[in-house]
Amino acid sequence: MKQSPRSPRVFAALATAGAAALVATLGWSSPAAADTLPPGIPSESAAQEKLDTLDVRPKGPQDGYDRSLFPHWNVIDSPCTSRQVVLERDGQDVVSDDNCQPTEGSWWSAFDDEWVYDEPSEISADHMVPLSEAWKTGAADWTTDERADFANDVESSQLWLATPSSNSEKSDQDPSEWMPSNTGVHCDYAKSWIDVKDRYDLTVTSEEQSSLQGTLDSSC
Repeated sequence: MKQSPRSPRVFAALATAGAAALVATLGWSSPAAADTLPPGIPSESAAQEKLDTLDVRPKGPQDGYDRSLFPHWNVIDSPCTSRQVVLERDGQDVVSDDNCQPTEGSWWSAFDDEWVYDEPSEISADHMVPLSEAWKTGAADWTTDERADFANDVESSQLWLATPSSNSEKSDQDPSEWMPSNTGVHCDYAKSWIDVKDRYDLTVTSEEQSSLQGTLDSSC
């Protein structure tokens, strides 16, 4: 497996200085645009290069899979969990309490172009490559620590904000089976999926590869 983001290195000041320290440390700023996507989405050319090198093979079995094998919403830097970090990272005008839990803010769901206002419980942190999809394409052979790295990766574009309805609609489907209803995000969605698959040495099916290539060709 390629080197994956392990125990993110950049959150030391978060517990005492709050969200502002996270922004300063990571170089993220309050979004000026109406929509905010995760960091690390590659360019079209970089995504194409990555897609060309992905290992193409059928998916493995679901046997043995359980979400608990991917410990997630772990504490990144006490008291902030990966979910709380993503809500702050990709939200607008976010206010958090002493436990790092957002209490106010605005969050954009790219999948369906919907906004959630001041109700963080109504926005999900979606794994771009779903946990069960990862299991069937390579993660079944990982250690628990490696699966936790994958499930809590706030440094790549593995975690996206999504409304619960769009998150549920996506479920564990790959891009040959499901794409967001918001066609304007298809290019970034495909590039993000490719990047995560490449970053973690996960395989793709021939149908998945064809769908991703078609999206790069038509939407980017």
